[in-house]
Amino acid sequence: MQWAIEMVQSVDPVLRTVLAGVAIMLETSILIGLVVPGDTVVLVAAIGVTSWAEGIALGLAVVVGALIGESLGFWLGRWAGPHIRSSWLGRRIGEQHWERSERYLRRRGGIAIFLSRFLPVLHSLVPLTVGMSGYAYRRFIAWTLPACVVWTTIYVGLAAGAAGSYHELSQRIHYAGYVFVGAIAVLLIAVLVVKKLIARREERHMQDEPNREA
Repeated sequence: MQWAIEMVQSVDPVLRTVLAGVAIMLETSILIGLVVPGDTVVLVAAIGVTSWAEGIALGLAVVVGALIGESLGFWLGRWAGPHIRSSWLGRRIGEQHWERSERYLRRRGGIAIFLSRFLPVLHSLVPLTVGMSGYAYRRFIAWTLPACVVWTTIYVGLAAGAAGSYHELSQRIHYAGYVFVGAIAVLLIAVLVVKKLIARREERHMQDEPNREA
């Protein structure tokens, strides 16, 4: 386990930070987030953090990257959303996902923008849907900025903290590697569980909407 952390830390901090920012920018861009595991890249980069300065720089890069990616999705939605939706790739996504994104935004408004950062599929479709809806860009950023900050704090803070705890444990107990792997596994499981819970809760709200309208 030590060699894995040291391998990540051996990468130039500037390069590591830039790669994480670019990865999350691609993840939050139009539809790319469905195939690019930006959150995994951020976790790996955070494991290599060795100081507060590196952690803050990484966090800023991830937030900026996320905002650029979501802004690209928003403006592509504003300028070419219907064409993208009817394209081959848009059809591959599935009309039900587009409709789900529209219902979600219509029902939740700004809260939908905030929560979508933590939801699978929707985190890529909502910025595009918001752009198509005519929603003001300034209001979009006002909701997505705090979501990106919270998301980044969770990922970077917990991963960097787990790596730091490993270094301390490795000097005291011989099975520190197992503890570290367990901590990362718990972190990933917790993130997935929270995402699932939020997704199911929001899905129930969206399913209830047609019934209330009827």
